[in-house]
Amino acid sequence: MKLCFSTIGCPDWSWDEIFATVKDMGFPGVEVRGIGDELFIPNARPFIDKHIAITTAQLRRSGVEIPMLTSGICLATDSEEAVMHDAAAYIDLAQKLGTPYIRLMPTSKPQAEGPIDEEMVADRYEKICAYGAERGVAPLIETNGVFCDTGYFARFLNKIQAENKGVLWDIHHPYRYHGEMPEETMRNIGGLIRYVHVKDSRMENGDVKYRMMGYGDVPVEDAVRRLSAAGYNGYLSLEWVKRWNRDLEDGGVVFAHYKGYMDHLLQKI
Repeated sequence: MKLCFSTIGCPDWSWDEIFATVKDMGFPGVEVRGIGDELFIPNARPFIDKHIAITTAQLRRSGVEIPMLTSGICLATDSEEAVMHDAAAYIDLAQKLGTPYIRLMPTSKPQAEGPIDEEMVADRYEKICAYGAERGVAPLIETNGVFCDTGYFARFLNKIQAENKGVLWDIHHPYRYHGEMPEETMRNIGGLIRYVHVKDSRMENGDVKYRMMGYGDVPVEDAVRRLSAAGYNGYLSLEWVKRWNRDLEDGGVVFAHYKGYMDHLLQKI
């Protein structure tokens, strides 16, 4: 398994600062979810037409990859026009970068807020998968919202015919918001997991408090062991949500801690 971090953990950094940190800390890749003030990655300076050739050459020379472009697309709540426009933009950029995956969500909140229109979501997802298949990109749906219940998620995915369908398993969400342990998650959707988000937290006075790895109670080690046993060899990406929680520790400290913690964990399994 490989390690990376999401740029959501360093919302004030430039691309050059992000890239330098990836290289200095020895990460093989970086997940892109916003750069500076720009959250819509196709509009971010390193990836617009004027600069993308320079960026791709930089990545190629360094051996660093972008394994995931993390969109904010919500299949169940955004308009049809917005969903299809944004998905196409992310997939087109992923094709240019050689990025295999983009991230989709059912809804914007990590916890379930009510039922979704399954037929509509399935139709939108099939269309996005078809567009991605023509460009060598797999759109992955994250385990958030109603899909924190991965039994329900599995039943939804069973109806999807696209061969490039897949799951982004956020280890935190099914555990924290649905009380689901990794054993159950792997049993339900393990065969479709293509990418993994990692973060730790504790509940304090009814609120989620994010913590650096090992200081919360999310069963990360159990999840990683089960992924390893299942033959997963993709990315474990730290999603340190500092963009939305500015009081969290700075990315530079957290990324280094994450790499040390996870390197040790991976050596044990």
